[in-house]
Amino acid sequence: MQSALSQQAHEVLEKYWGYKQFREKQEEIILSVLEGYDTLALLPTGGGKSICFQVPAMCMEGICIVVSPLIALMKDQVENLRKRNISAYAIFSGMSRREIDVTLDHCVYGKVKFLYVSPERLQTEIFKERLKKMKVSLLAIDEAHCISQWGYDFRPPYLEIAEIRKLIPDVTCIALTATATEVVKGDIQDRLQFRTQRKVVQKSFARANLSYSCFYEENKIQKLLHILKNVQGSAVVYAGTRRRVQEIAQMLIQHKVNADFYHAGLSNEERNRKQEAWIKNKTRVIVATNAFGMGIDKPDVRVVVHLDLPSSLEAYYQEAGRAGRDEKKAYAVALYDKNDIEQLQIQVLKAYPSLAIIKNVYQMLANYYQLAVGSGTMASFDFDFNDFVKTFNLDVTEAHFSLKILADEGIIHLSEAYFSPSKMLFILNKNDLYAFQVANPKLEPIIQLLLRMYGGEALSHFVRISEQAIAKQANLEVSKVMQILEYLEKMRVLVYEKQKDKPQITFLLPRQHPEHLPIDMAKVNQRKERDLRKAKAVAHYVQHQNRCRTQLLLEYFGEISYEPCGICDVCLQKKKEHRLSENYYEMYRERVLEALTFQSLSIEELIGTIQPRTREALIEVLQKMIDVGELEFTEENKLKKN
Repeated sequence: MQSALSQQAHEVLEKYWGYKQFREKQEEIILSVLEGYDTLALLPTGGGKSICFQVPAMCMEGICIVVSPLIALMKDQVENLRKRNISAYAIFSGMSRREIDVTLDHCVYGKVKFLYVSPERLQTEIFKERLKKMKVSLLAIDEAHCISQWGYDFRPPYLEIAEIRKLIPDVTCIALTATATEVVKGDIQDRLQFRTQRKVVQKSFARANLSYSCFYEENKIQKLLHILKNVQGSAVVYAGTRRRVQEIAQMLIQHKVNADFYHAGLSNEERNRKQEAWIKNKTRVIVATNAFGMGIDKPDVRVVVHLDLPSSLEAYYQEAGRAGRDEKKAYAVALYDKNDIEQLQIQVLKAYPSLAIIKNVYQMLANYYQLAVGSGTMASFDFDFNDFVKTFNLDVTEAHFSLKILADEGIIHLSEAYFSPSKMLFILNKNDLYAFQVANPKLEPIIQLLLRMYGGEALSHFVRISEQAIAKQANLEVSKVMQILEYLEKMRVLVYEKQKDKPQITFLLPRQHPEHLPIDMAKVNQRKERDLRKAKAVAHYVQHQNRCRTQLLLEYFGEISYEPCGICDVCLQKKKEHRLSENYYEMYRERVLEALTFQSLSIEELIGTIQPRTREALIEVLQKMIDVGELEFTEENKLKKN
């Protein structure tokens, strides 16, 4: 008999979502929340995680706070809730203080059911003060693995969630993720300060309809074309860089494949347009960086191909898992070569510069702002990364990752704008651009400078630019450069996406002597070792030829299965070998019986008569025939029929 809570949950599901039944594990998760348990829910990609906090929130009085790192997903979910006549709002970077103020007022005084916030917004005083005035029913943490330093996508702002829980101590918390190892599961619960009354609900990571394959390939493009020819329907192809996804998409188009590319360098408008065309099957194949896919619900993807390997099996499982969400047969294929395996380790090592390099970057940072030792506590400055790197002739990669470690260690803070600088894209083709320069000789020098600085890339997709660097090269004021870029946009020569705020760097501690920087290198090295282990796990997965792929993935996530999937490349190869073995047995058995019809023969004589593909294969057949009593040895040590 259905409990009152279960009945209420079913009524809400049908009223607002139109479904009569929950999917596997959804109801168990929802009831756990409604019964007041802090709940960790693990559902594979496409498993319907949002229903698990939206339904219980609709059963409870008050507002549900949803923490999510994905702005596009927040906007999408808010829109979907509003379509169902459910009041929902979101707060994210790019909103003005006035917009945030009005939204929070609605949440305090209106009948708002859901407020989506990015983790960075939790730290602001305005949010904390208004939160105290809200009647909060539930705290939902999406992509919860981001809170764990042992997860594959650690984000320091997630650590603020524990502080938020102190402001609403009696509110139940639900944490949701698609992927987490045993260590990460424990870490999520600890860092979110789960109460004693807690539950972990996990759906098996196995996907019965998804066939995993890994192939060593020197000519990946040829193999990709072969896959797309043999597997009809919608496809995603993942590659590592923006330039590479464009080149692959172009190559597919040349081979008459309906394809397009997608990466973070495109404008929001372009990304939405490309995404929409693919979702509606106007585009068959989308070639993308890992910026693509989060929050996209397209059930009929038939194949996901990785041309470059991701840095962890968590990332691979999520990306590959975008295939076959309609539970029909689908394929996840990883192509790799020797260089890919080497690059997995190299990329990790690049992300962890030596302590000497980190100290040097910090010293240059202090020199850049002329800070004396002991000064500058909580001082904030505008920060132009490109100018900083050029001023001290620093390696771009080393400088970026050194700054990231300094930020992770709480020595500096980089504003959100640091990660989203200004962008530019020429919308005139080369010929029209040349004609424009001829007609506007005063603008020719700046256009030539832009082409020199940002190359041909700016003719095909958005590139990150630095107005300060352009101004320095052109010997102009920064304001003048911005004015010219705005004019060129008005004349439809280019699109100029100006940075919303200037990037800022804040010295959280007084300026340190580099030799006494409070960096916990033991912890940094632990993170490096963790990432190296993850890279090795990817290499082990793709190179393994004997174990079922699904079993390998399940084992990585702490789930033991004794049943091979039967549909991955390894399982299919074993079936083929078994069939081959059976065929050989029947073929050789008949030949042996025929050869022994009128005479007894030694093993060597039989081998000479039958001439098998391998000596071992025939000996194995003979052994089986002896075991079942079809053959026996004579006193002369020859074989005869029984």
